[in-house]
Amino acid sequence: MATSIAILGSGGKMGFRITKKLVDAGYDVRAVEISDAGRSRLAEAGITATDAETGVRGAKVVVLALPDNIIGRVAADLSPQLESGTMLLILDAAAPYAGDLPDRPDLTYFVGHPCHPPLFNDETEWDARRDYHGGIAKQSIVCALMQGPEEHYALGEEICRAMWSPIINAYRVTTEQLAILEPGLSEMVAMPFVDTMVEAVEECEKKYGIPREAAMDFLIGHLNVEIAMWFGFSPKVPSDAALRLMRFAKGVVVRDEWRDALSPAKVKEAAELIVYGKGA
Repeated sequence: MATSIAILGSGGKMGFRITKKLVDAGYDVRAVEISDAGRSRLAEAGITATDAETGVRGAKVVVLALPDNIIGRVAADLSPQLESGTMLLILDAAAPYAGDLPDRPDLTYFVGHPCHPPLFNDETEWDARRDYHGGIAKQSIVCALMQGPEEHYALGEEICRAMWSPIINAYRVTTEQLAILEPGLSEMVAMPFVDTMVEAVEECEKKYGIPREAAMDFLIGHLNVEIAMWFGFSPKVPSDAALRLMRFAKGVVVRDEWRDALSPAKVKEAAELIVYGKGA
């Protein structure tokens, strides 16, 4: 008998993608959706929406494909309807790590999250090469069994593999470790740097008159080779001058006054570092 899975938010952006994946994988999917737009999206895919009470009744797994700020409230509302042993599967570590789930030791809490397709991959089909979120292109996932019997881990990972397929690797971590990865690593570290790089391109254009396309091509090309080298996808062979400049520039860009790195005075100082090794 196919595993019964109720998906709350099944007509949303993430919810619809995983709902369709699980339907295609042969699970007994109950698509719970309250919005008219979400219900229409499901109907267009041949999936019939249902209400939460009907969908959750007797479901072995309940997936909360919902915004982080309402997961706790929805889970609390659902709690009286959930049978002992039911798995709540949450798609992000924020709410679980914040302690926003009901105090139900008899429930299984499982957290899974996609890594998204890697920057360097072996995709050859056009649609896969242009898939930055996953679902067409291969990606890895991270999973955590927050509470519940150890034997429930396999079921949680199996469902995550299906909803985010095709999968490269599935990594098991703790809930705290998953929270360190997101929001920590991906949003609190990586995203500010990415946003700063976009602002730097705008600074090149608006303040120094460099064509935006030139700045974009220059940055993206250098990111390609620098990420490849620093993350081990190619030999790490930067010049000694480049390494000296990197150490110098970290004191400029990894702080609030990062725009100073684009000022003529700093550019002159950087040039002197490259040519003469001053300040290394």
